[in-house]
Amino acid sequence: MTAIIEVRNLVKKFGEHTAVKNISFEVEKGEVFGLLGPNGAGKSTTIKMLTTLLSPTSGNARVNGFDIIHQTTAVRHSIGYVPQALSADGNLTGFENLLIFAKLYDLPRNGRIKRINEVLDFVGLADAGEQLVSKYSGGMIRRLEVAQALLHSPRVLFLDEPTVGLDPVARQAIWEHLMRLRAETDMTIFLTTHSMEEADSLCNRVGIMHRGEIAVIGTPDALKATVGGEHPTLDDVFVHYAGDALESGGSYRETSRARRTARRLG
Repeated sequence: MTAIIEVRNLVKKFGEHTAVKNISFEVEKGEVFGLLGPNGAGKSTTIKMLTTLLSPTSGNARVNGFDIIHQTTAVRHSIGYVPQALSADGNLTGFENLLIFAKLYDLPRNGRIKRINEVLDFVGLADAGEQLVSKYSGGMIRRLEVAQALLHSPRVLFLDEPTVGLDPVARQAIWEHLMRLRAETDMTIFLTTHSMEEADSLCNRVGIMHRGEIAVIGTPDALKATVGGEHPTLDDVFVHYAGDALESGGSYRETSRARRTARRLG
């Protein structure tokens, strides 16, 4: 297989604090890769560097063959990104939100309407495209945000906590659409999540971040085998490799942001 994401000695410092500490790994074309870890482990900082929203302090990475430092525009054209924070405008309809993104992605004018309808249908919102997003449920909003990220047919889809704040029914709907995306395309999906069940169900491989470093990478089954015991789970793996960080809970800002997002989606 061919690596579509190559990370080499990536470091990110904020003043005296090193959020990401010299990490290196690869993600193969077409796989679903999950980055796990407690709040403050460096997951979101890593994903923001890979999507060119943050510049590395040192090291580098390539996404779809493009350098995240020197070829930022090419990287952005290659990726879709669904952040934790709400990215849909509640004062517009679902269709209008997608039309704005189609213009931002510079999709050909004569094909925009067709493509918008295609992605609305794919995420199960074909009948809700003319409704105001302020009337959407949390799960519908997340599906619209996934549609926004898929409009330009990216090679890599980045999802930062895609089901945060969603109830179990909405969460399952997002999982089903992501599994359908994995089955029907060769798109690579890179997600961060706190849900071990989500990672176990969706991901070909997972990496666990611990205090800014990659503690371990492997398939869910292979990682479970490393911790021993009878019927180990991915939760057991998480505790084994990042257990002493579980009580950190992240910063005040991270906690506040997560709760704001949960309220909006709820």
